Amino acid sequence: MDTSTHTFSALFEQLGLASDKESIEQFIRTHQLFSDEIPLHAASYWSEAQSEFLREAISSDSDWAEVVDELNNSLHA
Repeated sequence: MDTSTHTFSALFEQLGLASDKESIEQFIRTHQLFSDEIPLHAASYWSEAQSEFLREAISSDSDWAEVVDELNNSLHA
């Protein structure tokens, strides 16, 4: 069983996005979700595959769930 903890950088790589610190910070600044009623996976800027990955990570409580939840909190700041 893989018990490793995933990082923001690894999550961004998994999503096919630039994963360096500056790119992650810029993404978070420019992709804020201003309504708590918009679930992370439903944001308009995700591809279908990215959206499904994020939804599954949370709903199945996968090993990605913690870092996906951190991303959700960062985008709903």
